Amino acid sequence: MTLWPFVVVKHHLMKEDMVFLNHEKIHLRQQVELLIVFFYLWYGLEFLYRFIQYRNRYKAYRNISFEREAYHHESDQFYLKKRKPYGFFKFL
Repeated sequence: MTLWPFVVVKHHLMKEDMVFLNHEKIHLRQQVELLIVFFYLWYGLEFLYRFIQYRNRYKAYRNISFEREAYHHESDQFYLKKRKPYGFFKFL
């Protein structure tokens, strides 16, 4: 979980998981782009919208645009170098 400017991990070993860390770094970039506060506001509102849409908490979470971008590119360690600003818009 990413809470600007920290990445909170459940298990110490996750600090060595490059895919997990890249996923969270993508969220850090998203947060900076939306001036942190607006990221959390948008995230919460989109989660509510998706929850109403899917009636399932996990499906709602996985379909948030920020999560879709991060999951789609988490294995690409060079993604943040080539990512255009506001890349999550492609996943709305």
